[in-house]
Amino acid sequence: MIIQVIVEGYGEVEAVPQLLRRLVAEAGYPVIKIASPIRAHRGDLVSERKLDRIIQLARVKNPDVILILLDGDDDCPGALAQRVCGWARTFANPIPCEVVVAQREYEAWFLGAIESLRGVRGIAEAADSETAPEAPRDAKRKLESKMLAGRSYVERADQAALTSAFNMQMAYKSCRSFRRMVKVFGMLVAAGGTLLTDWPPRHW
Repeated sequence: MIIQVIVEGYGEVEAVPQLLRRLVAEAGYPVIKIASPIRAHRGDLVSERKLDRIIQLARVKNPDVILILLDGDDDCPGALAQRVCGWARTFANPIPCEVVVAQREYEAWFLGAIESLRGVRGIAEAADSETAPEAPRDAKRKLESKMLAGRSYVERADQAALTSAFNMQMAYKSCRSFRRMVKVFGMLVAAGGTLLTDWPPRHW
């Protein structure tokens, strides 16, 4: 099974495949191939005409399924995902395609599990999770505020490393859009021919 990922951020080119590999391991699913991600500007992903061109680039790679992940910023994640997914499914047909919109930003998922990242990539040992981790408008800056003095969050350097370390169970409980990510992963695996019998993981 081949998953083709489409992302908007430079850091996500490495981070999202790492996230998918962790979900694969959690599911106990046989090894799957994650095609080299396609990166596109957010403005292109939310434009029907430009999204068509991006989907055609994905189709050339002959994937079994396509996953699009983008930040919600100030948009309603549900409404944006529904709109983009409607276009994407039409352009990708018959290849199954799903869209996940991280509420505000991908980094909000780190904020929802920040205790598990203490001591990792400059995260302070005293860092505490936000009550509503997906609420801050600038999740990257909020994440940086939880780092040691003088330490900056650098997406290309830090995002994949934090993705490999954050506690997914904590993020699942605290972040609605991460729950959507987990659900979509199961949907894509099912579309690829395997129904996960215990998904999301019961212990989550």
